[in-house]
Amino acid sequence: MYHFESRIRFSETDRERKLTLEAIVDYFQDCSTFQTEDLGVGFSYLLPRNLTWVLSYWHIIVEEYPSLGEQIQVCTLPYDFRGFFGKRNFFMEKDGQRIVKADSLWTLLDMEKMLPVKVPGEVSERYPKEEKIEMEYLPRKIVISGEEKQTETLVIQKHHLDCNDHVNNGQYIKIASVYLPENYVIRQMRAEYKNQAHLGDVIYPYIYQEESKVTVCLCDEEKRPYVVVEFTGTD
Repeated sequence: MYHFESRIRFSETDRERKLTLEAIVDYFQDCSTFQTEDLGVGFSYLLPRNLTWVLSYWHIIVEEYPSLGEQIQVCTLPYDFRGFFGKRNFFMEKDGQRIVKADSLWTLLDMEKMLPVKVPGEVSERYPKEEKIEMEYLPRKIVISGEEKQTETLVIQKHHLDCNDHVNNGQYIKIASVYLPENYVIRQMRAEYKNQAHLGDVIYPYIYQEESKVTVCLCDEEKRPYVVVEFTGTD
């Protein structure tokens, strides 16, 4: 298990001074990046080979949102490499208690051909394999249900992009969360990433709500999803 310690910053909190879901995603992404860099298979290894990891799926369960100033431990463990996929768990602890759990699926991508490639043995062998954590594991495919509502479009700006010049996975979550009802508390989030959006692309959001579940599809003009984000929570 790889981990690092941190303290909740004001810039990471909402109006209740609680850590936001987008910040949790950032913490988890940073944790996996730190591990990859420390193992010597990070950007300096991948970029000369025109390779990058892209996120295909998130499943995050939040039992408690830590508050401003609280100390946390952020952890990750890879538990499977198969073909061009890598699977990782994440969790966040406060005072020794596990307050957030997550599962994720990553795809190794050839940036020139824009096609998935098999994970090289010299990469997968660097990671210590561990047993996946205890949590509910749901199917990767998100089923959309509820009445459809379309809202105003959004144009991708520079601040949405990461070092690969496409929209960062956390930015999609931040965009999708805008369409949640007022005072909605997210207890579970699933995201299925389908296509990459770039600078200047126009996002067409479609919102579906059914009881406590809200699904947001961020699509192109042909209604092909870039990402489907499913929130489950309470008002």
